[in-house]
Order: sequence, then C-alpha cells, then structure tokens
Amino acid sequence: MTDPRAAGEGALAAIERTGVPFTRHADLPRARSLEEHAAHLGVAPADVTKTLVVRRSEDDYFFLLVPGGRKVSWKKVRAALGVNRLTMPGPDEAKEASGYERGTITPFGATHAWPVYADRTLVDPPGRRVSIGGGAHGVALVLAASDLVRVLDATVVDVTDPE
Repeated sequence: MTDPRAAGEGALAAIERTGVPFTRHADLPRARSLEEHAAHLGVAPADVTKTLVVRRSEDDYFFLLVPGGRKVSWKKVRAALGVNRLTMPGPDEAKEASGYERGTITPFGATHAWPVYADRTLVDPPGRRVSIGGGAHGVALVLAASDLVRVLDATVVDVTDPE
C-alpha cells in the first residue's frame, strides 16, 4: 500500500480537519529559485515558508517555519528555546522524524506532532497569506499566516535574520 504522505494526502487531510480556508496547489513545476516558486504560487517570495526539522536531543525534534528571504540564526533559536545545542538531521533522519522527504516537509499530517516554532516575521504584517509545503514534491498549501500559526499551535519567536 502506498503511504498517503507520498502524494501529500496526509497533509491535505490534516489541514482539511482544521477547518481553515486554504488553497492547495498541486503539480507545481520544479522551480530554479525562490522567486520562481513564489510566482508559480502567486505569492511574494517572503511568503514562501520553509519547514525545517531540527533535533534538540535524541528523539526530540521540532519544526521551524522560516519565511523566504530569511536565514536561521542558530544563536537566536538556541536562546529562544533555552538550549545549548541543536542539530539538523540528515535526510533519512528528517524523513523518519516527520514522515516526509526534504523539500516536502510540513507539520500537517507529519508522523509525529512535534512542537512548531514560527519566526516572528511570518506573521508580520498581519493579514498576509503564506505558502507551506504540502507533503509531496510539487504540492504547496497557501493560507493566512495567522491561521497557520493558530492551527499548528506554533510558538512565534525571533529566530531569523535577513539573507
């Protein structure tokens, strides 16, 4: 039997259960840049949200939502979480922790309900719509940033700097 996450069906079912309005884009062409991907989605590059899987310790992970055009400040992440050390798992470990391959990772429908942290710039300015991975290559979900943070029960933190 095919894993529903492979086609993004797990993410779709999970976001549908939240009841928030969203648009699902499927069969997106492979983009050569952030700007090209944003254009395919009809959003600004800053509104393309990357989901990272980060390891705090053995079997303790979290999702980090990073807006386009921003880079993670690991010093800020460690300070916000009150930890001294964080690591980025390799592709196999990230898939095991989330259920999704790199490039498709989303908290929606993940195999574990890890905590979610969202950079503060994701919700500033208020009212913006953002995209997030849809659980499969060529799939993205677009929704209000405030809804994204609310339904994922994400903690908003200052953890990025401009690229």
